[in-house]
Amino acid sequence: MPVDLKADCIADSAGGLTFDLDVPHGTGTPWSAALVLRLRGGADETGAVADNDADDEVRLPLGPNGPGRLRAVLPSTVALAEGRWHAYADLGDGADPRRLLPGVNDLRSLVDRRPLAGIGRLGVRIPYATKLGNLALRSWLRGPHAEAGDILVAPEGITVTGRLYGAVPGAGARAEARPRGAGRDPVAVPLTVDGPDFHFHFTLPYGELAARRQHGNEHWDLWLRPAEGAPRVRIARLLDDVPEKEQVFSYPARPVPAPGGELRIGPYYTLDNDLAVRVTGPAVRDT
Repeated sequence: MPVDLKADCIADSAGGLTFDLDVPHGTGTPWSAALVLRLRGGADETGAVADNDADDEVRLPLGPNGPGRLRAVLPSTVALAEGRWHAYADLGDGADPRRLLPGVNDLRSLVDRRPLAGIGRLGVRIPYATKLGNLALRSWLRGPHAEAGDILVAPEGITVTGRLYGAVPGAGARAEARPRGAGRDPVAVPLTVDGPDFHFHFTLPYGELAARRQHGNEHWDLWLRPAEGAPRVRIARLLDDVPEKEQVFSYPARPVPAPGGELRIGPYYTLDNDLAVRVTGPAVRDT
């Protein structure tokens, strides 16, 4: 019966990962042995893998790293599409690749990671255990990127601070709260950017979100517009060792008076670690 294989992961500050596998002593290492990453095709953590094309699978050579140990390296220069990647070991023995279990993760270099402000494209990979206990990676590939920092839920509005990467702010810079669904205009507020590292902050007042509400519950995604006419940049929190912010970072919702009844408005992180605002309240009746 095959022995379960575990992989320890070590992250570096540039975004690379090293995988160290424990294998039974005496296990050979054919030239074709590889750690295989496959982009998850389904919406659940079943471990099933959809049909893959060349962009959905990455093979990293596995080589000896001491007795009973194999090592594979995922350099920061290898691009992984955004999504969740399942990890497998192909030992080159003719058997199907085997799912890996998570070992010890050393992710200290990811905490408070500070890339250069002018970086053109930012790659983030965070290993984690799936609901079934298997090893997977959460990957983001952003350029430009607006990294969320401190968030203050105050009586007058939601104040967001952060840092802009890969874009130069200019005249007309603003933040935008964009309602999900087509045909509605965003709520725009002035954006202040300070210093050579492009630290930003803005305050989103509750009143306009409340005035524009059309449904019982609504979600507004937060973006930056670095300058008038520039492409939008999604605000997210990616530069740490937490793969799913929604379960870790929780913010209060403020009560906001509205004609149809009191609303509650507050920020949250989506499943992709993007920053959004939730507006909840009684259903709006047609008149």
